[in-house]
Amino acid sequence: MNFRKLNRNVHRDLGYIFFYLTIIYGLSGIALNHIDDWNPSYVIKSNVVIIKTAPLEKENLSRINVISLLEEIAPEEKYKNHYFQNDSTLKVFIKDGNVIINLESGQGNIETSKRRPVLHQYNYLHYNPRKWWTAISDIYAISLMLLAITGLFILKGKNGITGRGAWLTTLGIIVPVIFLLLYYWKVF
Repeated sequence: MNFRKLNRNVHRDLGYIFFYLTIIYGLSGIALNHIDDWNPSYVIKSNVVIIKTAPLEKENLSRINVISLLEEIAPEEKYKNHYFQNDSTLKVFIKDGNVIINLESGQGNIETSKRRPVLHQYNYLHYNPRKWWTAISDIYAISLMLLAITGLFILKGKNGITGRGAWLTTLGIIVPVIFLLLYYWKVF
């Protein structure tokens, strides 16, 4: 078997084997790149509520009364526990969130967080959660490098690495080098 055929076979087989991991790391990488703009793993919702029977007295808010209060303002939420942050603030823990109520004004805020379907799981893998996953991630990273190297030698001639491919490869090297130089010169 000659070099070109072996190169093609390695490139093809690694591409098939690591297709799904590439999708996982690509999607979660895009999501994590924008972590300052949104939470890629959770959908967080916040709603303002008003208790019409305010002001409320801390002494009158037993567990049963707090559950009744919760049913009044958020009947779909499930009570877990509660405590008083101070004399005028009640915090109620609910499934997937909490409710904070000002006892004097009756104003409150319900905050819930739910896992984003698919992205939560992908991000979990991207964060490298377990020691055994580190081995899989390392194998994948090595395979990506092999895919990059073998990809250079797939085509021959004017579109291969000795022609157009050389220019495109050079461009692909120059862009991160320029970014790193600008970063180290503290341009941005």
